[in-house]
Formats: sequence, C-alpha cells, structure tokens
Amino acid sequence: MPKVLTMFKNSQREKRRLKRGAYLLPSMFTVANMFCGWACIVYSMRGEFSTAAPFIGFAMVLDLLDGRIARATGATSDFGVEFDSLADIVSFGIAPATLVFSWGLQPLGRLGWAIGFLWLTAAAVRLARFNVQREEGSHRYFVGLPSPAAAGVPAATVFALPELILEPSGTLGAFFVVLVPAILMVSRIRFRSFNALIPGRSRSYSTPLFIAVVIAAISAQPQVVLLVMAYSYLLSGLVGFVVNGRTSESVEDTAVKNQDASSKSA
Repeated sequence: MPKVLTMFKNSQREKRRLKRGAYLLPSMFTVANMFCGWACIVYSMRGEFSTAAPFIGFAMVLDLLDGRIARATGATSDFGVEFDSLADIVSFGIAPATLVFSWGLQPLGRLGWAIGFLWLTAAAVRLARFNVQREEGSHRYFVGLPSPAAAGVPAATVFALPELILEPSGTLGAFFVVLVPAILMVSRIRFRSFNALIPGRSRSYSTPLFIAVVIAAISAQPQVVLLVMAYSYLLSGLVGFVVNGRTSESVEDTAVKNQDASSKSA
C-alpha cells in the first residue's frame, strides 16, 4: 500500500511539473518576442537599420507562435494575455517608432518624435481594443490594421531602403510610412485574418505548401518579397473598404441587429 501511495504522489508531482512547463512555454516565446523588440531599438539607435528592421519580423513570427502554442497546450490564461500585450507594445509600438525616427524622422526634430509618439499611441489603442473585443469579434476579420502587420510596413520599408537619403522627399516618405499604418490601426476598416489569407487551408497539404513557397520567395529576394507582402496586406483592407463601401460594424451594432432579428423570427 505505501508503494502505491508513493507511485500516486510521484505521478501527481510529474503532472504538476508538466503543467507548469506547458504554461511556461508560451511565456518563453513572449519573452523572445519582447527581446526582438528591444534588439530592434538598440540597433536603431546605433544606426544599423539593416540589422534592426528584421527583428520586427522575428517578433511577428514569435507573436503568432506563442498564441498558437498556448491554445494547443491548453495553457491560455489572463496573465498570458496581458503579458503578450505588454510585449507587443515593445515590439510593435516602441520598436517601429524608434526605428523610423532614427531612419527618417530625426531631421524633423520635435515634429519627428511627435509623429513617432503618434505611432506608439495608435499601437497601444489598437492592442487595448483587441483585448476588449477578443471574444466578441469575428475570427475571419480584424477591425483595424493589426499592430504586427502595421509594424511590418515600416520594418519592410527600412529593410528595403536602409540608406534613406535625408532630404525633404525622403523625410516626407518616412512621415507617410508612419502616419498611414497608424491611422489604419485605429480605424474601423476590416482586414482579413492571416488564417483566412491562406489558400486552400481546409486541405491538410495546402498550408505547409503555401508556407514553403513563401519561405522560398523570402529566401530568394527578402527585401522585395517582404516589402510586397507588407504593402499588399495594408492595401487589401483599403481595397475591401472601397469595394464594399463600409467599415466593420461595431460590436454593439451587431448585437442590436442580432437581437432584432431574433425577436422578429420569434
């Protein structure tokens, strides 16, 4: 009998250890995400833009993985949600603002860092709104440009054009690289979720094949492919808005319409 009790205690202890490990794994990816944001900031301040910009891309991949791993292992928690948002503020808020300011906005002086602060505020608002509407929104669309995709626009631009000539035309381009994605982050324009963009995702073999094609294209021409991907996703929401002629309905409006429809059917 004591042997059975000992085995049971060891089994319970092992289960608790595995459970702790499952909850720790997503947080490790979140920490790595935050580290990439910090590395981008450090290299941006050094003026090493070709090295700084890719760290935002690495942060995007890690941000995608930590959520998927948390759901796959059943390790989702309120702490993980808040920790992920704080890491995203660093990687997709402060890091892109610092990168573009050091790259092309610095000649504007106070106006330049004010524009950078506008980006940071827009990213914070976008993340806060996403957390509030996380359970209520559609899984097919994002309301407003997601902060990782928004950060990909300046990151891809800087990566493709690291040696920006600091003239009025170049500074004006840096201004729009910040302003347009910042406005779209806090807009009500709908952008398709990343999963919905994968063609034939219902087939088990299509998703790995699509990812392999994207990786091969990036490996062949990283600057061009990443630039095209970043701006194509940004333009997709604008094109959809022009074609459909409307923005996404708010959660409250959708709820009211659903209630009206149910009452009429009753």
